[in-house]
Amino acid sequence: MRAHTGPRGTWVIDLDGVVWLAEQPIPGSADAVARLRLAGHGVVFATNNASPTIAELRQRLAKAGIEASPEEIVTSAQAAASMLTPGSTAVVCADGGVLEALAERGVSVLAEGPADAVVVGWTRRFDFELLATTATAVRLGARFIGTNEDPTHPTPQRLLPGSGAILAAVATAAQAIPDVAGKPHDPMVALLRARAPDAAIVVGDRPSTDGVLAQRLGLP
Repeated sequence: MRAHTGPRGTWVIDLDGVVWLAEQPIPGSADAVARLRLAGHGVVFATNNASPTIAELRQRLAKAGIEASPEEIVTSAQAAASMLTPGSTAVVCADGGVLEALAERGVSVLAEGPADAVVVGWTRRFDFELLATTATAVRLGARFIGTNEDPTHPTPQRLLPGSGAILAAVATAAQAIPDVAGKPHDPMVALLRARAPDAAIVVGDRPSTDGVLAQRLGLP
């Protein structure tokens, strides 16, 4: 990621695979962000990883040498929560980031259906019982929402199954098609337009998500 001094505006920057791999900082990323800010650019970190809370993401950024405010972080968990009405209910197959975003939206989490929605994201606690619970809730009429459909999750050692793999399992079991919240879909596009109306460029590592997001935002 190379900073330049072109027209000032906010850079929309991915995290996994750009700033870090898993939690290991990528050399040069912190310096690039510092040079962007020094040149007068804003930065917003946009991630499809719905697992961490905002506090956890800020801690990871700080560990990588980057200070960020909560307003500078946009996640697919927040995008998923934006699709639900305050006061509604959801069955969740995801981690703390989704639970945090739903709580901030005023959505109550249920252990099982019936519910207004099922929200599926990346989680290491995925097992047969959770698959059965979420699929059943969808079959009972819950709106089926996926935080993102990334098939893999990058780490320094290997590619791990991503949210898309879990989402596909639930979709198959429920025989339903999910509405997807994260990059490059409408809910994330709307959040970024609201959070960074002066966005100038998108930086990412996946053409299918970051590249298409840039196109949908009308950015390089």
